[in-house]
Amino acid sequence: MKKKALHQESHGYIPLEHPAGEAQVDFGRAVFVENSIRYEGYYVTMSFPYSNGGYIQLFKGANIECLLQGMKNIFEHMEKVPTCIWFDNDKTIVKKILSNGERKVTDAFARFRMHYRFESNFCNPNSGHEKGHVENKVGYTRRNMLVPIPEFEDIREFNRQLLVQCDEDMQRKHYKKNVPIKTLFDEDKKAMRYIPKSEYEIYRLEKVKADKYGKVNFDNRKYSTGPQYAQRELMIKTDAFTVMIMDEEYNTVQVHKRLYGDQKESMKWGPYLELMSRRPTALKYTGFFRELPQTLQDYLTLCSYEQKKGSLRLLAKMLEQSELDTAVEAFRFCIERGIKDLDSIWAKYYTMVCTHIQVQDVLPNTKIPSVVPYTVDNTVYDNLLSGGYPICEN
Repeated sequence: MKKKALHQESHGYIPLEHPAGEAQVDFGRAVFVENSIRYEGYYVTMSFPYSNGGYIQLFKGANIECLLQGMKNIFEHMEKVPTCIWFDNDKTIVKKILSNGERKVTDAFARFRMHYRFESNFCNPNSGHEKGHVENKVGYTRRNMLVPIPEFEDIREFNRQLLVQCDEDMQRKHYKKNVPIKTLFDEDKKAMRYIPKSEYEIYRLEKVKADKYGKVNFDNRKYSTGPQYAQRELMIKTDAFTVMIMDEEYNTVQVHKRLYGDQKESMKWGPYLELMSRRPTALKYTGFFRELPQTLQDYLTLCSYEQKKGSLRLLAKMLEQSELDTAVEAFRFCIERGIKDLDSIWAKYYTMVCTHIQVQDVLPNTKIPSVVPYTVDNTVYDNLLSGGYPICEN
């Protein structure tokens, strides 16, 4: 009876009608595999209540950079911007709910909104039903586009495919209006604003200080710079996919893939190898040594002092042009064949990373004069060999 009484005291919901051109945005959760690595990630969902259309974009995190990048991708694909977008009160957007119901939004969101010139509305706290359309779309797109678990090599390319897939999904009929969603979505787009001509760059800029190893901490994850930057103040410029570390004059020091999930540290060993080459006896006590395959560990262990120095310098040179895996493969290929001199290892590496330019045929200039073909006449020699000519006498 008490439970029944509580339900009787609750207020009903007012059905909301959205005009053409408006959108709702929310995050959903999804599992995916990129380059054989499994991620428990998120996807930005933008739905259009008037037409029941929608788009999604997949990311490894749910930070403000991922949210804005997903929205930007969708805007650019549509070549339009919704007039008004509804959000919940996620902390990536809303810093504080004011007493009059207004929201104090984050600087990143405010700049993005100002550039694309859309209005924003926010649901009342604990009132998810106010953006029920996008919540339904989150579930629909997960079941129809992200099941079974998608596997791909590059998340940005996969996101481009998702936009096309969402276009194709709009060919089905509206659940209530009995016309194709695409027809209604065209009306949505007519009511939207044109996308600005100027490009908008999505990034976060933060000042950090490197530790004694030249590593910086960002979002509770470590990124390497180089031993020469130990204890120095640096700047981090990050988007949804990369972390760029810059010095005091904004020169790029190092670029890393942004870490998500269980990934806690990203090391670019190249800058450290030059230092290790001057102190090669300390090599086997470094994390770099433990990351190497056993074949290369054995090789470096058996190297003489000078050969170890040369090998480390060669590795540093390789890492300026490629990832560690490529350099290790060049060493492994040669070591397994009994080839241990550094010139041969470098030659193998060079063939792996340097693409050979195809030389095209050279077409002659049309102004070149024609040449009369020359025909060799061997009859004089034939007559001589057959005795056809008399021998001259003095």
